[in-house]
Amino acid sequence: MANPLLDFGIDKSAIQYIGDGLQRPECILAERNGDLWAADARGGIVRIAPNGDQQIITQNLSGHFEEVASEATRYLEGTLPNGLAFARNGDILISNFGTDRLEIMTRNGDSKVLADSIEGEPIGKVNFVLRDSKDRIWITISTKIKNWMHALRPDLPDGYIARYIDGKFRIVAEGFHFTNEIRMDAREEYLYVAETTGGCISRLRVNDDGSLGEREIFGPSSLGKGAWPDGIAFDSLGNLWGTMVYSDKLFALTPQGDLRLLLDEGDSKKVDDLEKAFFQNQVNEEVLFTTGRGIAPWMASVTFGGSDLQTIYIGSLKGQRIPYFRAPAPGLPMVHWNDAIL
Repeated sequence: MANPLLDFGIDKSAIQYIGDGLQRPECILAERNGDLWAADARGGIVRIAPNGDQQIITQNLSGHFEEVASEATRYLEGTLPNGLAFARNGDILISNFGTDRLEIMTRNGDSKVLADSIEGEPIGKVNFVLRDSKDRIWITISTKIKNWMHALRPDLPDGYIARYIDGKFRIVAEGFHFTNEIRMDAREEYLYVAETTGGCISRLRVNDDGSLGEREIFGPSSLGKGAWPDGIAFDSLGNLWGTMVYSDKLFALTPQGDLRLLLDEGDSKKVDDLEKAFFQNQVNEEVLFTTGRGIAPWMASVTFGGSDLQTIYIGSLKGQRIPYFRAPAPGLPMVHWNDAIL
């Protein structure tokens, strides 16, 4: 069977949008009924119905959204819901990049902290959470540095992956360059990892006991200029879709690991300036925050949704709405897709 991705191109005039006034819709969950759930910097999640009606559900935890002095401050202080996953009962697991902890929230907003330390130490910048078919909960920690901007350098592999086991986190793999989103393939044989400051996708074999094998690179060792991979998601044919956050690129890797660049929305001059600073370990707020433009500024995630899982929704860190378009193949169903509760 031919891979339809190879002949696929995005018609920007056909891109549509849903949501309005969103605050940092970094991660998006899609349900069978068409509802979308988007992380929101106001301290909760926005539920968006297929007709566009939306409702923000804020967490009843300490730390609320407030007006901040600068854009940079907004990303460094207070609550900042980031990666999301549905628990088996329909509650929402939240990796909070602001409070540095894993939280869980009911659909009414009742919330509690599941874990905020590891082996008695601060956990670091909790980025993403994933639940697999065996009901195991995996999280990524991008860096142990509190001010994550100081971790935007190519020589700092302090990211790690942990599992939530018996009420606490246990490290299962480490040595990553700013660990971001993780996904499993259809058979859950490998765990795929977006390494933002590594400029690549890596993977590790998943053993029956939940331990992980050795890290290996999947696809090119570098995804090219402006390679800061953030969100990833599989389609049903084994293509791995992904975003590059500060350069605003959408890409895909075929099952053979071949790279396809599908969309490039970045400002080449500003991306060049950031890349130069990055490789000199000199990233600062000024050079970083001037980047970000296009349909989803600071493009952050890919979600397959719709009744046939053939609609792609793009999450972002700076956008206030969610762009979407038809994919050439359906997405790989997330584990929650067939949960009875949903």
